[in-house]
Amino acid sequence: MNKTVFGLLATLAFGQALAQDAPKVEFTMTQVADSIYMLKGRGGNIGLSVGEDGVFMIDDQYAPLTEGIRAEIAKISDQPVRFLINTHWHGDHTGGNESLGGTGTVIVAHENVRKRMSSDQVRALFDSVVPASPDASLPIITFDSSVTFHLNGEDIRAMHVAHAHTDGDSIIHFPASNVIHAGDVTFIGQYPFIDVDTGGSINGIISAVDAILVLCDDNTKIIPGHGPLSTPADLRPYRAMLVIMRDRIAAMIAEGKSLEEVLAAKPSAEYDEVQGKGFINPENFVKEIYMDLSR
Repeated sequence: MNKTVFGLLATLAFGQALAQDAPKVEFTMTQVADSIYMLKGRGGNIGLSVGEDGVFMIDDQYAPLTEGIRAEIAKISDQPVRFLINTHWHGDHTGGNESLGGTGTVIVAHENVRKRMSSDQVRALFDSVVPASPDASLPIITFDSSVTFHLNGEDIRAMHVAHAHTDGDSIIHFPASNVIHAGDVTFIGQYPFIDVDTGGSINGIISAVDAILVLCDDNTKIIPGHGPLSTPADLRPYRAMLVIMRDRIAAMIAEGKSLEEVLAAKPSAEYDEVQGKGFINPENFVKEIYMDLSR
């Protein structure tokens, strides 16, 4: 069975399983600021700005959860979802695009998100291929470096951070509310997924975290791609861990060590108990950094 067929079957199987399980997914809505909320379900954390101008939504999790997500939004606003911005192309952040776009929501993303979603994407780390998304789910407005929305009494700025989690990541800044949605640049309490095959890099993630911290003061609230609502105090040790892991693995590569030798050395051992129980296990975290730095 080739990788494309395997990836398609795996995606369909996961979608069917999630569709059956969707009524069991528990959503948690957290008010982050006066008009900004974080919605947790299954997949990437959703950000919401609500007000008289409508609902501005950041990411939308998996397709089978869309009706449940709509129901949660209806609890805090009777306005339609006017704009949806995808922080990157992965399906746990874009799965609801097709349904939301079909009801009039304008979908926006960095230009590389549309490019990635428009064609099959190889994932060497998982030995699979993610099939292209339906045309109806693609962003209809794309941007290069930044774009600003003037909604709900706030200037909401989306800024591209290059070659971080992927090659199409954006962070979303609400300066008046002192809130940032960081997308999958931040995995709080777990190792991040560095999607090397679609332009991600360890140095890019570190630079993106630095870009976030520049926008912060001690009171800034950060909605991570995955994990609990956070602050700069949570982001700094995450950044420190990334730098230490990069430097350790880079030094081993400079010594000529193979991937197997680096894995055997367990360079992440001191972090594994806390960080190693998420989507990316310690072995894959080391692998993705090695793949990045050795190419």
